[in-house]
Amino acid sequence: MEIKSIFVIFFVLVGIFFMLIGSIGILRLPDFFSRTHAISKSDTLGILFVVLGLIIHDGTLVNSLKLGLIMIFIALANPIGSHALANAALKKGMKPLLHKKKKEN
Repeated sequence: MEIKSIFVIFFVLVGIFFMLIGSIGILRLPDFFSRTHAISKSDTLGILFVVLGLIIHDGTLVNSLKLGLIMIFIALANPIGSHALANAALKKGMKPLLHKKKKEN
């Protein structure tokens, strides 16, 4: 196996791992704001790793530049979109779940 293929497999698997963690975060976290945070951070990082693996795999300059532009767009759009969603939810009156109060005996 060539070194290029090893790097491609590594970056794609790391990206899939981060996207899996984000998917588990959607299922396990308690409120909208925590879920939005989990999915925006981990999926952005996961997609960037997968696209980096595609850049290494392809190797041609034109396609690599296009994939690089896609990486820049994703790195900017995902956090801005999740911030806009959280801001809209906060303006509509949705409150974040900060912690659960313990009952005192």
